[in-house]
Amino acid sequence: MKVTDFSFDLPENLIAQYPPPERGTSRLMVLDRAAKTREHRRVRDLPSLLEPGSLLVFNNSRVRKARIYGISPESGLGTEFLLLTRQNERTWKTMVRRTKRRRSGSRYVFEGGLEGEITGTEGAFRFLTFNRPVGDDWLNRYGHIPLPPYIKRETTPEDGERYQTVYALPPSAGTRDGTMCLGGTDRSVAAPTAGLHFTRELLERLEAAGMETAFITLHVGLGTFLPVRAENVEDHLMHEEFFSIDEKTAGQIEKAKAEKRKIVAVGTTSVRTLETAWEGGSLRRGEGSTSIFIYPGYAFRAVDALFTNFHTPRSSLLMLAAAFAETSSGPAESPLPGAKAPPSGREFILDSYAEAIREGYRFFSYGDAMLIR
Repeated sequence: MKVTDFSFDLPENLIAQYPPPERGTSRLMVLDRAAKTREHRRVRDLPSLLEPGSLLVFNNSRVRKARIYGISPESGLGTEFLLLTRQNERTWKTMVRRTKRRRSGSRYVFEGGLEGEITGTEGAFRFLTFNRPVGDDWLNRYGHIPLPPYIKRETTPEDGERYQTVYALPPSAGTRDGTMCLGGTDRSVAAPTAGLHFTRELLERLEAAGMETAFITLHVGLGTFLPVRAENVEDHLMHEEFFSIDEKTAGQIEKAKAEKRKIVAVGTTSVRTLETAWEGGSLRRGEGSTSIFIYPGYAFRAVDALFTNFHTPRSSLLMLAAAFAETSSGPAESPLPGAKAPPSGREFILDSYAEAIREGYRFFSYGDAMLIR
């Protein structure tokens, strides 16, 4: 399977540069993966589109203000860093613009009297060691929300709210300055964007319609920004991300599965967590990591429906959506003799994306949504 099989042309004007005026008002394309049909609705219609008793699983990770700007004392030029994972109380693994120019020993001055020096390299990454611990107190004051690179504008105060889910872990949750957690991170460097569509009012309406909600935590990492560079899909190596599942959530999911109620993953991060942690009819508790790569041919074990955004061409997220569109929770009808075979999941997703483009849907993080059921 070639990575080019997951290409599509997207007009630049359909890449959402700002969130919709009001959270939860986006368009929703609904895909029936058994019948291979689709319809156009709104996110607010979700309570009427899911079976009563369905369990929606959300990723409640909080986005860190991980983009920071430093000035080189030697050149006077500014440099942008993206803090990825904390290595110890003063050192972070980072991405930095113009990586080849950023050598060990390079020094930078940041706001608030903070200073940093590149103390190591690892491929395209740089280790930045500060003169004191850097945690959320400093980042919340001087850092910037790490909007994806396809949003070609400066961040605004509004992004601090709108690029965060309404149910994200509180700022006080997790680790603080100078402490560590699993994988060296306790926040995300990108939002679990499917969750950006949900309001408190919509969550209450889902509950009133007989739905249940549960929360896992997966800290979204660098891989969100990286394209699939391999020629063959099977040769791609996924990045590692860290997750945690508490006893309450695990019990909710196991009970729903035993009662044959639908598990609805909100976002690809929820899918990857659940498919990694589901083992022999039960869900693994506690902390763990996943580098699972889901593409067409994968047999889903835990997830029955997927609520997700529209994804970038050739991305692992698009491949996951194509894999999910290929399977069905119900029996598929065999084509009549001589009849044309139904489209594959990849074909169905790409046809749906083409229709979304014709209909003027907004794409990517701040864009519209899709429900595959």
